Amino acid sequence: MLKAFSGGSFSRDFTASIVVFLVAMPLCMGIAVASGVPPEKGLITGIIGGIVVGLLAGSPLQVSGPAAGLAVIVFEIVREQGLSALGPILILAGAIQVIAGVARVGGWFRAISPAVVHGMLAGIGVLIVVGQFHVLFDDKPLSSGLANLVAMPGQLLGLTNQDAATAFAVGLVTILGMLGWEKFRPASMKLVPGALVGVVLATLVAFALGLPVARVVVPESILSAITPPEAGLMTQLLNPTVITTAIAIAFIASAETLLSAAAVDRMHDGVRTNYNKELSAQGVGNLLCGFAGSLPMTGVIVRSSANVQAGAKTRLSTILHGIWILGFVALLPWLLREIPMAALAGILVITGVRLVSVAHVKHLFHLYGPLPAIVWAATLICVVATDLLTGVLVGIGLSLLELLPHARKLGLKVEEESRGEAHEVALRGTATFLNLPKLSAKLDSLPAAGLVILNVERLGHIDHTCAEMVREWVERRRKAGAPVELFGATGKMRQFAA
Repeated sequence: MLKAFSGGSFSRDFTASIVVFLVAMPLCMGIAVASGVPPEKGLITGIIGGIVVGLLAGSPLQVSGPAAGLAVIVFEIVREQGLSALGPILILAGAIQVIAGVARVGGWFRAISPAVVHGMLAGIGVLIVVGQFHVLFDDKPLSSGLANLVAMPGQLLGLTNQDAATAFAVGLVTILGMLGWEKFRPASMKLVPGALVGVVLATLVAFALGLPVARVVVPESILSAITPPEAGLMTQLLNPTVITTAIAIAFIASAETLLSAAAVDRMHDGVRTNYNKELSAQGVGNLLCGFAGSLPMTGVIVRSSANVQAGAKTRLSTILHGIWILGFVALLPWLLREIPMAALAGILVITGVRLVSVAHVKHLFHLYGPLPAIVWAATLICVVATDLLTGVLVGIGLSLLELLPHARKLGLKVEEESRGEAHEVALRGTATFLNLPKLSAKLDSLPAAGLVILNVERLGHIDHTCAEMVREWVERRRKAGAPVELFGATGKMRQFAA
C-alpha cells in the first residue's frame, strides 16, 4: 500500500477513483433494484467491495461490487425464500470462495469454456432487459424471464395510463442521454460516464417538472440498512436449499470475477492477477456482505475498465472509490431520493443489451467452428428459459463433446528448453480445458523479455477454451514488445502467428 502514496501514482489513482465512483453509484443502486432489494443494499456491497476487497485483492486494478450477472439469481432467492435468506447464503458462499482460494483452485475457473461464460452473460443480459423493461413503466418485474417477455407488448399498449407513460418518458430520457453522451461527448470529458449523465439528466427533468414518478427510497442512515442474520443462523446454514444456492452463487461469482480479472490483465502492463488471492478476497467480501445483509459481489468489468482507462496504477483507486461511496450515502442521502426508478431501469436496459455480445459468438464461430457457437446459444436459451445454474451446467455439458473424439489421448506434455535468451516451449499431445491451468501457469512463468518459441508441431489437438487462452497470451506478450514465434502451427494455431 505504501507504494500507492509514493512516486507519481497517487494523483492518477485519486483521479481514477473519482471516475470509478461516478460509474459505480448508479450501477450499485440499479443492480439492487434489478435484484428485487432496496437500493442501499447495492451501495453497501459497493462500499465493502471497494474498501475491504480492494485492500485484499489479487487483481489490484479490478473493482468489485454488485454485479448484473448475479441480479437474476438474487431476484429469485428474494422472491422464493425472502430477503432474510440472502445473508446465510452469502456467508456460506463467501466461505466456499475463501476455502477455494486457500486450496489454490482459482486457476481452474479459467478452464470454463468462454462460450459458456459469454452465453451465461448473454442470457443474464436478456433477463435484465425484459425485467427492467417493466420498471421503465414504474411497474414490477414478473416471476420469470419468459413471463416478462410475454408481458412486454401489454406494457406498450398500456401507455394510455398517464403515470406509466410519464415514467417511460423519464426512462427514455436516461437512455438517450446516456447513448448521446457516449457518442458525442468532447474528448476533454471522455472520463465522464454516460450512465451518470443519463441519470442526472432524467433526475433534473423529473425534479424541474415535478413529475409523478416513483423515486429511489434510501434510509436517513446507511447503518440502518445493515441487517445482520436472524437468530438460528447455524440451522439456516445446514438447510439443503441454502447450501445448493450458496454453491451456485460461489461458482458463478468466482467464474465471473476471475474471467473479469483476466480481461483486466489484458488492458494494462502492470502487476498480473494472483487468481487464488483474488478468489479468497472475494470470499471475504461476500462473507461481510452476508453479515451485513447486502448483495453478493464479484469483480466487475465495466467499473474495472473505467478504472484502467482513467489511469489507475495501484489498488488505492479501488479503495478510495469505496470511501467516496460511503461518504456520499452518509452525507447526501436526500439527493439519492430524487433519482427516478425509471432512470435506473434505463441504465440497466443498456447494460443488459451490452451483455449480449453477438460479436463474441461470431469470433468463436469464425475461429473454431459451430460447436462453441452452439454451446453459447444453448447456454443463453437455457438461462432465459430455466435458470442460471441449469444454463451453465448445460453449457459445460455440451462443451465436453469436444473431448469425445480425443477421449483416449487427453494427456499434454509441456517441455521447456532455454537457448540463450530464447525459450522454447514444446506442446505434445492434446490441449484441452482439463490441462489449461498447467499450460497457463507454464506460459505465465516464462521471462517477461526475450524470444519465446511455441513449438506445436506435435500438438495433436487443441480445444477452443485452450486455444483462446493461448491466443490471448500471444497477443498480450506481443503487445508488451516480447516476440513470440509459433513453430509447426497449422489450422487455428496458424492464425495466432499472423
